[in-house]
Amino acid sequence: MTETDYARKLDEVERLLNDPDVRMEPARVWTLLAEIAQREAAVAGAVRAGE
Repeated sequence: MTETDYARKLDEVERLLNDPDVRMEPARVWTLLAEIAQREAAVAGAVRAGE
């Protein structure tokens, strides 16, 4: 996932959770959070590997 994709996903989660004009889509929120968490785990693993 590129930095642009990552930022876009974070923005979409923020919008889905906080914008009162946007219909809540729990399944979409969970999907985005899973993708973000997967990327975070990969980054953390890379950092640990470099220590």
